[in-house]
Amino acid sequence: MIQAVGLTSNPRKALPPVVDDVSFEARAGRVTVLLGASGAGKTTVLRLMLELQQGRGLTYFRGRPLHRIAHPSREVGVLLGDVPGHPSRTVRGHLRMLCAATGVPVRRADEVLEVVGLVSLRDERLGTLSRGMDRRLGLACALLADPHTLVLDAPADGLSSRENRWLHGMLRAHADQGGTVLTTTADPKEAARTADQVVTLKEGRLVADQDAADFARTRLRPRVAVRSPHAARLAALLTKEARTAHCSVEVVQEDGNRLSVYGSTCAHVGEAAFRHGILIHQLADETGDMGSSAVLTAAVGVVGAEAHVEASATADCTESDTDADTDDSFDDPAEAEAAIEVDSEGEVEDADTTPPTPAPSPSLPSPSLPSPRTADALSALPPPISVRSAPSPLRPLRYELRRAAGISTGFLTGAAVLVVSALTAVLLARVGHTPQARLLAAWPAQLPLPPAALGAGLLGALAFGDEFRHPALAADRGTVPRRLGMLTAKLVVAAFTALLLAFLAIGCNAEVLYLLYGREFAKVPGDWLALTASWFGLVVGCAWAGVLAAGVFRSTTAGLAAVLAVPVAVVPLVQAAAGNTSVRTAAGLSVRLREVLLVQWPFGGERYLSAAVRLVAQPVGWALALSLTTLLCAYLYTTLRSRVR
Repeated sequence: MIQAVGLTSNPRKALPPVVDDVSFEARAGRVTVLLGASGAGKTTVLRLMLELQQGRGLTYFRGRPLHRIAHPSREVGVLLGDVPGHPSRTVRGHLRMLCAATGVPVRRADEVLEVVGLVSLRDERLGTLSRGMDRRLGLACALLADPHTLVLDAPADGLSSRENRWLHGMLRAHADQGGTVLTTTADPKEAARTADQVVTLKEGRLVADQDAADFARTRLRPRVAVRSPHAARLAALLTKEARTAHCSVEVVQEDGNRLSVYGSTCAHVGEAAFRHGILIHQLADETGDMGSSAVLTAAVGVVGAEAHVEASATADCTESDTDADTDDSFDDPAEAEAAIEVDSEGEVEDADTTPPTPAPSPSLPSPSLPSPRTADALSALPPPISVRSAPSPLRPLRYELRRAAGISTGFLTGAAVLVVSALTAVLLARVGHTPQARLLAAWPAQLPLPPAALGAGLLGALAFGDEFRHPALAADRGTVPRRLGMLTAKLVVAAFTALLLAFLAIGCNAEVLYLLYGREFAKVPGDWLALTASWFGLVVGCAWAGVLAAGVFRSTTAGLAAVLAVPVAVVPLVQAAAGNTSVRTAAGLSVRLREVLLVQWPFGGERYLSAAVRLVAQPVGWALALSLTTLLCAYLYTTLRSRVR
């Protein structure tokens, strides 16, 4: 059950708020539709409910606000707009990545793909999907964690009538199994046919909160639609009869040969046409802006067709079997769930796969009692799953690994770094006068950082930059950039990637130099241990700086700029402030620590500690440590501030 109380968006300068004091309930076991024209505030209401937008008001999902739910995606399945995800990621890879994020088994991805009919497209890229396939994938993402509540923003937008029926059948099956469904639409026809409850919005305010039957009867204006080659004559005849009988009947002649008759019935209009020998091509009940809910076509002859005319004129005009687009066959079991039709008196009837019943008299509308759903429609949903509620430290790590390995950006970046690094090393060896350490690292004195460090910083920045550019988990309250566990996973994966890139860069550079210039240019320096530690520390520090900066500033460009700012701006400041005395003050640190702690370092540990301190005490080490500390504090501050809000 969803309880929304006083939802109000923040005003924009002198403009009124988009949503102003909206309150409603969406009960379990029912399909609730937010109805409103474009700009009425439907999407803003959903974003306020999901705490994705700043504003006032409260929303409870089964008695708890979303920020109090440990795993929101297991409680609420969300689809807002198009499916968020990197366009180069495959359909199956995207779902497997979300499986790792939500803590569900990997096999769940294949189960929901089979349910939504995307098994044949599981290896397609997200950027190549059509609108209908995107909607199916969005529903698969929403159903992935087997949530109790579905919140979908215009899920049928841009779909064909056949895909519409399939989608509404899935939502109806979810509600029939006890779930809560909340969707939005701008079409009154769709709302009346598919919803159990209709919440109408207009200009950001609540207009009405009604059952579907009351909505169809009171909020929409029923009429009889007539098509005839003698429309003008029939209009004059109906107006004259209404005036004679003192009835409130309004006849409006539309474009061409179409009439809209308000305050009458199909039977009355058909009988009047028959008595005066007027040919009728179409006779149907319509409601408001819904268009024809059912079409009854009768090509009637003037002479010798009395029985046919009488049967056509008095037939129940709401019989859904005569609708032109209901004859399509269903390829999916979920498509057997038919829409809810609106009868001539405004009542809601279930046009399901149940056997047809005799049409009621127009003066005695049938009650809108829900009929039992078929087993085929219910079996279309994916099977329920059991998710362990205990937090797992490996869950964010699995997500990050699948996110990084699911697209080719990281692999292409690494390959480009290795090629540029090898070419730079060859050019430095050809020019000469380059120290051996810089030659192996391919680090000219004119560049602030070597290619491997820049590549590691770029990969680290992409770890958060892609999250903000293609927010796969944006609909989850625990948006990826604000989870400390996810930050730790990103730092671990970035460090591993940076170490691998640093090792491969040194190995490739040494191999290329050996092949071209011999063993002299590829020999190992004497102080290789300290140089290796410095090299790995530099590359990992750049990767971490990219991760933290991109997480704070929400941009890949900002993350890479923070990496470049360390040697360009921070190192000169550290050198000027320290006066190159940091190395002298750090000398003898291990001896002083041993004297204070009165503990003998095992296995000569004081030597390694002293070497580590000397590395950090260098200007570059100080600058990098200072930058990382500043970025980490900024990240923690933004995380705490978002939680307080």
